[in-house]
Amino acid sequence: MSLKRRTKRIILGVIFIFIAAPAAFGIWLYRELHQPVSHNKATEYIEIPKRSTPEAIANKLLSEGVIRRTWPLLFYIKLTGSAKLIKAGEYRFPSPITALGVLKKLEEGEQRLSRFTVIEGWTRWDIADSMAHVPELQLKDGDAALALMNDTSGIRDLDADAKDVEGYLFPATYSYPPDTKAAAVISTMVKRFRQEWTPERADRARALGMTARQIVIIASLIETEAKLKEERPKIASVIYNRLHKNVALGIDSTIIYASKLAGKWRDDGKVYLSDVNRRSPYNTRIFSGLPPGPVGNPGESSIDAALNPAQTDYLYYVRDPARDDGAHNFYNNSADFERGVRALREWEQAHPR
Repeated sequence: MSLKRRTKRIILGVIFIFIAAPAAFGIWLYRELHQPVSHNKATEYIEIPKRSTPEAIANKLLSEGVIRRTWPLLFYIKLTGSAKLIKAGEYRFPSPITALGVLKKLEEGEQRLSRFTVIEGWTRWDIADSMAHVPELQLKDGDAALALMNDTSGIRDLDADAKDVEGYLFPATYSYPPDTKAAAVISTMVKRFRQEWTPERADRARALGMTARQIVIIASLIETEAKLKEERPKIASVIYNRLHKNVALGIDSTIIYASKLAGKWRDDGKVYLSDVNRRSPYNTRIFSGLPPGPVGNPGESSIDAALNPAQTDYLYYVRDPARDDGAHNFYNNSADFERGVRALREWEQAHPR
């Protein structure tokens, strides 16, 4: 082979290497950045401290098993200038996740969130007691949370008569940073209620001739009485029918609420004669009409039932002993109602707890 031909082949080989090697590297790098990596830290928070270097971050993620190699990610960060976009925080990385997915989360930022759940029908006492058991809220006791619930500034335009935010602490699960103050958590519950109190719901209340406060009171009664969502409009109809006839509602949850206000509730699940006889405007066995305020915090379905009661002539309901799901039988006269009560009492005697 001539020297000239050999030189030409060498040059072509060198050119091929200079072209093929970067292409091969690019393909390999692409795969490294897009290859999902499975790890066992998906449910744990990984802290990225402030002023951490990309190298320190990559090494930490490698030690936690979130990435497989550090340098492909570091190369990409250097190439794109992404270092200035990375935010400190506490991150949970799903599994599997790609290196680019990791970088995207680091650029978006993330903070550890605490969660607090308000159950449908909970009273402000229930919520306050639960909040007092959340360490990061730093509440001395439930009374400290209750005091915060006396701030009605968030609902003053909806309910000028409110003495506290009972009824307006919307049941949901709330997420918040660990340094959030208890007052801010309560404010978030109230804001969520306002979001749910849509213009359409407000218009419906006006069409019924009811204020927002009256609807919330009725919804709180429905929430404490109904176990089944499909029964709530029927229970709403009983409440409206008794109101229109000026018949006392006779709802036990209002009696319990009256006892709680008086500091006399024994909290053992039993309603005593002293509770029944308590002279409180909340006692709907003694006084007709709605109680002065909500007796709990209703959820969406109870609010909608209060706004859209079924059209019935029912005046009574009693738990159906033939079912164990909390269903009720409904009646439009006292004689049938009394028979239903007797049937329930007989069943309870035959099935003592």
